[in-house]
Amino acid sequence: MSDGKACLPFWEGFHMVDLQVGADTVHITLEPDPASRLSCGSCERGDLPVHEFCRRRIRDLPMLGKAVLLQVTLRRVACPDCGARMEAVPWLERHARLTRRLADAASTLCARMATAHVAALFGLHWSTVRTLDQRRLTRTIEALPEAMPRRLAMDEFALYKGHRYASVVLDADTRRVLWIGEGRSRAAIRPFFQALGEAGCARIEAVAMDMNTAFDLEVRQHCPNARVIYDLFHVIAKYGREVISRVRVDAANRLHHDKPARRVVKRSHWLLLRNPASLKDHERVRLDDVLQANQSLLAVYVMKEQLKALWSAPTARAWRAAWKQWLAHAQESGIPALMHFAKCLRPYWRGIVSRVRWPMHTGQLEGINNKIKVIKRMAYGYRDSAYFFLKIKAAFPGNP
Repeated sequence: MSDGKACLPFWEGFHMVDLQVGADTVHITLEPDPASRLSCGSCERGDLPVHEFCRRRIRDLPMLGKAVLLQVTLRRVACPDCGARMEAVPWLERHARLTRRLADAASTLCARMATAHVAALFGLHWSTVRTLDQRRLTRTIEALPEAMPRRLAMDEFALYKGHRYASVVLDADTRRVLWIGEGRSRAAIRPFFQALGEAGCARIEAVAMDMNTAFDLEVRQHCPNARVIYDLFHVIAKYGREVISRVRVDAANRLHHDKPARRVVKRSHWLLLRNPASLKDHERVRLDDVLQANQSLLAVYVMKEQLKALWSAPTARAWRAAWKQWLAHAQESGIPALMHFAKCLRPYWRGIVSRVRWPMHTGQLEGINNKIKVIKRMAYGYRDSAYFFLKIKAAFPGNP
């Protein structure tokens, strides 16, 4: 304990009059310096009379592994403009129970650690740390330059278990996450276009997406000049689920009397779906054996490669010829799953041929979605979706 007064640079405008060191906590008593300038905490008007004194307990950064508790005497000033207001303190936010140093340290550390871990490190409640981090994220996002997107990419990612999704919109040129919202319906993504405004929507030239009808219809309604481009990965993935997997299951069922052959077909699932260039030598041998043993699987596998070639057509004329040929082969195959897929794909032809003029895809968003999963795993999930979305937007501010 010290009987004298000590003026330290940590607490500008105050004297330390008492220091008590406990086993886990350091208690410090601070009194205002009479020589310090007294100003209003709202309008910062100076040279004001004291209205009353009050005491407040404030947390500061730990010292030597011990928590620091400040017992501070604060003054309320009689401001002619604002009335009775708390004095302005450089190292303390208005109404705050934490010093600026502690608040900045906790919020900065949230960029690398989970909120719960930061709270445990500083001995704070997790909701307090979350509020501090939300303020930091909001300031970071508001400091970004105004977005003027011309090309967009739209996709969805799993938000919670039980088929709960969120939609994300990316500036395809700067890789900046522009907007995130819960759901994947038209109503869920409409707020983005409303916030973009009529002039912003008219500026959009192209939008890459999967074959999500809600995204498609909303883009066509709000962005009259935009061309929709369907992503190759999503179309081929849909083909794999609805055609190749169906034909493989049917082929395996027809081989119920030949168990070894049936086992080979059943185990060929990933061989049929993977990119041929990614297969190893022994996997190519297995794939060739499966395709030679079943004509239906061979047909849908070849048709998959022809479908992928549509996205690399050099001109619209070449695309149109390849498209008509693919549809004709699908109809002539006599395979129900393939014929049904071709019938469902036919209305989407404009979004596929647009790839010739706009070589876009949602691959950027797929990589971002993987990073989103990492952000989510760091916290073992978020209780507040708005906070989670702020974390994502701040993590992808875009390229300069």
